[in-house]
Amino acid sequence: MKSQKEDTNNHDHIPGSPRLQKGAIVGLDPFNPLASVVIFQYNPELLTRTLTPKVEEGTDNKPMRISRPPEEKISLELTLNAADQLERGDATGLYPALASLEMLLYPKAAQELLKEPLKAIGMIEVIPTEAPLTLFIWGVNRVVPVRITEITITEEAFDPNLNPMNAKVKLNFTILNYKDLGLNSPGGALSMTHQVIKEVMATIGA
Repeated sequence: MKSQKEDTNNHDHIPGSPRLQKGAIVGLDPFNPLASVVIFQYNPELLTRTLTPKVEEGTDNKPMRISRPPEEKISLELTLNAADQLERGDATGLYPALASLEMLLYPKAAQELLKEPLKAIGMIEVIPTEAPLTLFIWGVNRVVPVRITEITITEEAFDPNLNPMNAKVKLNFTILNYKDLGLNSPGGALSMTHQVIKEVMATIGA
């Protein structure tokens, strides 16, 4: 994974060859936009998708009715190493890249610190912080809102300051659809756009 400021290519581009697109996880968070962009250092070689249909029993002569888009879950594993950081003289290893991904699951510290004194004097009712709209970007045909359900990080090969030099990150997330988010919301609009693209692709492949 790379931060937003880093070059998204690992190797020199060969003239005449197609430019490699990188997968990414993006959190649309107005409070901290830079830390919410995680571009994959290397695209995973395997991506597993599981679709579970959402149907209801019919009340007439139709045995089943589709009630909403299927629940779609995705799992993938990212491989990271600190070679790029070392080339730039960055001594923090993979810690910043891992932190960028993990922060998608945390409420922002500034918001939490602001709530506490207001809560103490009874000025606000404490409401959990709304999570940023998180997008999984996998090429132009797959830009979808998601809910990250689990991140498993395996760190290895530490430097003298105990910063990890290599890591594997397992990501599990559920795609959110327009029924979850509302069709008129930004995430709902992206979901419907993704479905329309899928329908067009299905027609092309017919």
